[in-house]
Amino acid sequence: MESEQRLKRKRIYRPYSRAQFLSRRSLILCLSFFVFLMFLSSERFPIRTVSFHPVVSVPSLSILSKNSLQDSFHAKLRFPLSVEDRVLFPDHLLLLVSDKIDEAEKLDCVYHKVLNHKDVVRQRVLSVDEFDGFRSVVRCPLPPWNYSAAAGLMWRGHGVDYSLSLRSNRTVHSWDRLVYEAAFDGKTAVVFAKGLNLRPHKESDPNRFMCQFGLKNSDEEDEGFVVMTEAIVAAQEVVRCSLPSSIRNNRDLAQGIRVTVVLASRNDVEHVRMPSAVRFRNSRSYDHRRNQMRQKENIAVPSVAKLYNSKSYQTKRNDGKFELCACTMLWNQAPALREWIMYHTWLGVERWFIYDNNSDDGIQDVIEELDFQDYNVSRHTWPWIKTQEAGFSHCALRARNECKWVGFFDVDEFYYFPRHHRRGLPGQNLLRSLVANYSSSRTIAEIRTACHSFGPSGLSSPPLQGVTVGYTCRLQSPERHKSIVRPDLLNETLLNVVHHFQLKKGFRYLNVPESSIIINHYKYQVWETFRAKFFRRVATYVVDWQENQNQGSKDRAPGLGTEAIEPPNWRKQFCEVWDTGLRDFVLANLADPATGSLPWEKSLL
Repeated sequence: MESEQRLKRKRIYRPYSRAQFLSRRSLILCLSFFVFLMFLSSERFPIRTVSFHPVVSVPSLSILSKNSLQDSFHAKLRFPLSVEDRVLFPDHLLLLVSDKIDEAEKLDCVYHKVLNHKDVVRQRVLSVDEFDGFRSVVRCPLPPWNYSAAAGLMWRGHGVDYSLSLRSNRTVHSWDRLVYEAAFDGKTAVVFAKGLNLRPHKESDPNRFMCQFGLKNSDEEDEGFVVMTEAIVAAQEVVRCSLPSSIRNNRDLAQGIRVTVVLASRNDVEHVRMPSAVRFRNSRSYDHRRNQMRQKENIAVPSVAKLYNSKSYQTKRNDGKFELCACTMLWNQAPALREWIMYHTWLGVERWFIYDNNSDDGIQDVIEELDFQDYNVSRHTWPWIKTQEAGFSHCALRARNECKWVGFFDVDEFYYFPRHHRRGLPGQNLLRSLVANYSSSRTIAEIRTACHSFGPSGLSSPPLQGVTVGYTCRLQSPERHKSIVRPDLLNETLLNVVHHFQLKKGFRYLNVPESSIIINHYKYQVWETFRAKFFRRVATYVVDWQENQNQGSKDRAPGLGTEAIEPPNWRKQFCEVWDTGLRDFVLANLADPATGSLPWEKSLL
């Protein structure tokens, strides 16, 4: 009896012991190989090339150095970057990548022929940027004729099969219709979408929309875990929805979750309305309801937007908010930044948010230098063309926990205090002092300032001391206005017309008299600078000047057509009043007494 039990135990445990032995041996082999790899890449152990190339006799490391061996070894270990999403713009292809990219100069965009994936073309990337703190954006040239826009990425000199970078996702989104950004805001999510065709400058009916939260890629057939909630408000390109309770209670669970907007008719929304505003797609019954809704033409907009719980955006400053901040969106205006930031910092701006709309003029170097000099400037990559209003809404959300007031104005616009200058009063921190007078107001949430538009003032080349000193002739009457707002008192739609925001009920704006404060808008500069406006406008509802529309608009230069051709006597145009007020104000307060140079000139010495 005992012998039979022993035989049973042997039969039972012998296979297990053998498997255990094999697993241990496999583990030891893997660890040994890993140590061998570490040995190859270690700086402590010099490797002679003759040890690895017995056919070729190399007496020293002069031809193949230790560093070159390590570089080639690490290059072989590189895998193709995984492209999460692609967006096709009119002038380039945008790739969103989950990896951080350190050596952009060694990266190629790879395109395959439409009917032959083995026929591949490689082109250098246009630019690479960090994006939203968790992803990177890579800008590629448009694909060659008859090649697919489902491009991949490959390290230059890399021999790995290109098809590996296409196995996860080949979708290419059109920019005409796309959810492109999303952000947390309290118990809600603010979603930014192109192609909703909502009326400009007005609120829209939120009952037409719902938000969909889900862990899935846009090209996957399996819907995965998906939750839908109702829209609360909608305006222009912004839809605000309530957060699902699971996300609301623990945002870390939603890190990287994809969100989109679902278009639905009002009857459909009323039919599926639920008290909790939450529905789950994790059952067959819901699949059935989903198919019914699709038959009723409820359509989810394609999305590349993901929610990230970025603590840098959400956490309030421990030492209180900045009194005054500034936000702008720009494209290729790096040369103008130093003067604009240094001058307005002297007037009291404490924090800067620069939304960069695909610049390629070295703007990052300029911002890093300013930040190194303690100007508190941050650059936010905003790759979405012609979305200035949405970008300003996004900036208002971002700045709310840091700033009491935020000014939204352009890099060619400068605040000026004529009354203080005429009376010889100190000018430093004037702008911050102005807004601080209303920080505790129970009614004022926006301060509006009129703008004077300046012309080339007889110049043919950019002024050496900056626009504030060089341009001194303007039009007689002011044009429009710009605003400084209290971001915590904005309407929940975040509706804005670039120049001003819609406020919460019970609050109003204040028009400051022109005699006290004015904005010098250096709108019509020398042709060399001005002609760039023909190629890109950042505002959503402002037509690009190459298009034959709205030629009488104030957003255009009077008399100009659709081509960037310098008109006769451009340097003498837009000159009705000679106004040297701000020039004299700047020279009196900011010029070096010994040399006469201005702060923004010193880096050029």
